[in-house]
Amino acid sequence: MIPALRLRPFAPCLAALWLALAAVATPAAAPQAAAQDVVRPAAGDQQAIRGTIRSQLDAFQVDDGVRAFSYATPQLRGLFRTPENFMAMVRGGYQPVYRPQSVEFLDARIVEGRIGQAVRFVGRDGRAVIAIYTMEQQPDGSWRIAAVQLIPTDEVTS
Repeated sequence: MIPALRLRPFAPCLAALWLALAAVATPAAAPQAAAQDVVRPAAGDQQAIRGTIRSQLDAFQVDDGVRAFSYATPQLRGLFRTPENFMAMVRGGYQPVYRPQSVEFLDARIVEGRIGQAVRFVGRDGRAVIAIYTMEQQPDGSWRIAAVQLIPTDEVTS
């Protein structure tokens, strides 16, 4: 099992991050995006998205690369080709996600038609990062992880 999960509203200081992500995707749309209301996925979709992420995190905890790899989109699986390649990437570049000290789901947003789920991880070294999971719904209705971007913070816990 992964460490206890907590849910809380998206921290106000991170609201600017979502707008920044929208601005990076389409700089010309940033002023318009700032004026629009925040768009969130439906509650059922949010639950399913968090379930997918939790399931992948559970698989990481027991080094089940086949199961962890199964939560990636077909495109991402095609990029890495094998669960072993995928796990090597996770171990090498996503250590706070692979072996977290704590996990906290923040908010989910729809930006430019794509769903992003923010998750706060504290790594074994006590450093916090925010992971933005880009999620895609599959033809069968399930949710899969298309990408994860880690955003460092200045936060260090003991």
